[in-house]
Amino acid sequence: MKSGFVAVIGRPNVGKSTLINNLINSKVAIVSDKPGTTKHQIHGIYHQEDLQIVFVDTPGIHKPKHKLGEVINKAAYQSLNDVDAVLFLVDASSELGAGDLRILEKLKQKETPIILLLNKIDKIKKEQILNKIDEYQALHQFAEIIPISGLKNDNTNTIIEVLKNYLTDNIEYYPKEQITNRSKEFMIQEIVREKVLELTEEEVPHAITCSIESMRETKNKFHITALIIVDRQSLKKIIIGSKGNMIKKIGTLARQEIEVLLNKKIFLELHVKVIKKWREKESVLQELGYGSK
Repeated sequence: MKSGFVAVIGRPNVGKSTLINNLINSKVAIVSDKPGTTKHQIHGIYHQEDLQIVFVDTPGIHKPKHKLGEVINKAAYQSLNDVDAVLFLVDASSELGAGDLRILEKLKQKETPIILLLNKIDKIKKEQILNKIDEYQALHQFAEIIPISGLKNDNTNTIIEVLKNYLTDNIEYYPKEQITNRSKEFMIQEIVREKVLELTEEEVPHAITCSIESMRETKNKFHITALIIVDRQSLKKIIIGSKGNMIKKIGTLARQEIEVLLNKKIFLELHVKVIKKWREKESVLQELGYGSK
């Protein structure tokens, strides 16, 4: 068989998580139109007969404004180590920016093959796609350039076929039934965070976090208590909403998706807690899976 690890890297909001979910044909990473939604490194595992590709979803690389941002960027770049190929995802519907150029300069320092994915081609004309290919070819000799639409699953099968040429292992790293390296608890807290971001729009920053306080299974259902952590009292009020309406909506949407994940009825209890300057706290960084180095 052929197998290997492939890092997916790019600026925030270019569609990395959407692409991986579509390639895996299952939701392993939360999706939001807010830049920087992904804070964790997540493995999405693609299975085919005699083929296994471990896609490493990374946080969007951005100009950091605080310590957490610096740590997230470092974690994203560390994902480039020990992979067989890198999928460099860019938004073809946007102008080439300084952020893309900074990432490309980092990628050039690696010997790993770089496959450029021109994403969101559903938003532009064919002539513009050709112009984009020319623009990026002038910057670097990429191993491959593939125009795609991760959202519409357009030309994504080509990614799989191309990657087969770069995989170097013949080990089955994960069982065939496993599609991610993350636990059910992790997936649940990410679902809750996704619903907060989805319903509060621009009012709540992407840097909120969630944790599972307790998870107990009975004969008929799971009883789950989750904590939404923010750093300001004003954000707590927004998430709770008038007469608790917002947190009820968050809970309803999250519960529906978690029941699909667990294949069982659940009782979900949500709480909101204010921890000032939590983003700079060592304990919270470790909870997010990064640590201090």
